[in-house]
Amino acid sequence: MSVETNPEKISLTTPENIWVEDDWEPPMPPTDLIFDDGEPLESNRHRIAMNVLIRSLQQGYSDISNFFTGGNMFIYYSSSQARNRDFKGPDFFAVLNVDGRNDRQGWVVWEENGRYPDVIVELMSPSTARIDKGPKKDIYEQVFRTPNYFIYDPFDPDSLQGWHLDPGNGYQELQPNERGWLWCQRLGYWLGTWEGTIDRETAVWLRFYDESGNLVPLPEEAAQREAEMAQQEAQAAQQQAQAAQQQAQAAQQQAQALAAKLREMGIDPDNL
Repeated sequence: MSVETNPEKISLTTPENIWVEDDWEPPMPPTDLIFDDGEPLESNRHRIAMNVLIRSLQQGYSDISNFFTGGNMFIYYSSSQARNRDFKGPDFFAVLNVDGRNDRQGWVVWEENGRYPDVIVELMSPSTARIDKGPKKDIYEQVFRTPNYFIYDPFDPDSLQGWHLDPGNGYQELQPNERGWLWCQRLGYWLGTWEGTIDRETAVWLRFYDESGNLVPLPEEAAQREAEMAQQEAQAAQQQAQAAQQQAQAAQQQAQALAAKLREMGIDPDNL
């Protein structure tokens, strides 16, 4: 049996007479990626909870541009995964030391120099808890190698859990502080609960806190705080102006009283 070959397409490259094509190139990753499957989040509270994390991190990191944060976005990390559509993406994630100014419909690892999320948060529900604690956690640990992973059910204030990646031993569960918060080393923030009303819904929300325990505000909260501070400064300036005016009036009254006494004594104060 003989095998015909094209001598212009192959070359002898090893002593073992292994023939390979000169112009062989690795297959290109798929380009027909889907970024929206039309499936909504589990509830309106889940949607708000996701936006709270995204917007507060953007506010807390407002002085830097080398990070990206997104939510409910597809993450593509391999050609086979993209072809099979077998993975969608986390509810919240953040990637540090990347150009945050780029517009992205999703996170495509091979277009981001191989970068995976540094932090991931999954907002659980009873129907997703098993997956978030099992298969997804395994992917984030073994494939993504994401340093910090957290889960939280917006309807269960006691559900917060988190892990940090030990290079030699995989995910290690984080221990809460006295407030029940978990430290996110990659972001330099605590993750903890906060009860209040956001977007007309009152709940116990997952929020960021800085190292000193101060709540990382949403943009509208920061704007309101700045407005309140500006109003307080304006009121303080007005009070100072009123105090200065009162002092000037008191000094004028004292001068007038002294002039009156001098005139009673037959002394013209204008000639002094």
